[in-house]
Amino acid sequence: MRTMRMPVAAEPPPPPAPGVEQYPALDFANSAPALPGGQFLDLLGTPEAADQWLTERGLAPADAGLREVCAARLRSLREQIRALLASRVDGHVAPPSALSAVNDALTRAPAASLLCWDQTHGLHRAASHPTTQILDHALAVLAANAADLLTGPDAERLAACGSAPCNRYLLRTGRRHWCSTRCGDRARAARAYARRTQPQAH
Repeated sequence: MRTMRMPVAAEPPPPPAPGVEQYPALDFANSAPALPGGQFLDLLGTPEAADQWLTERGLAPADAGLREVCAARLRSLREQIRALLASRVDGHVAPPSALSAVNDALTRAPAASLLCWDQTHGLHRAASHPTTQILDHALAVLAANAADLLTGPDAERLAACGSAPCNRYLLRTGRRHWCSTRCGDRARAARAYARRTQPQAH
């Protein structure tokens, strides 16, 4: 499996899948999208990339300074959440190791962000902790959000994108099973090609 941090020019990263604006955990689970040609784009592939991903979503301050061990913990929880999403979509038993990982993330976090004041922001809440505790807080937020998704009313709408090789999850609207227009076009093109190349019955 070839993994790359930056997208190739011919294939930019896909647009956000339906549901990620409501569920950061869905965005998190989709942060290593499969691209055509057997390539993957890992948005958490380096400490810098993971730092940027968390900062852009308000889950860590810009100067968090994540190390590789922190990025690895993020990637590990991502895979466990993906395992739970897959079990929900496929109707299988939830993997005990995935349940354990999510529960561990839920119970490790500091109970609350502290109330702080500074000249720039005035009164605000912030995790005033070393990097590992900032990470624990981010992991707990993502784990709690995943638990809410998997146990709430939207769980019925959870689906895997139906366009190979895409590996992303989405919340279905109507009959749509694609995470983006691009994937829908690709699936339709593949079906049309399959019809054209099928041997004709005599």
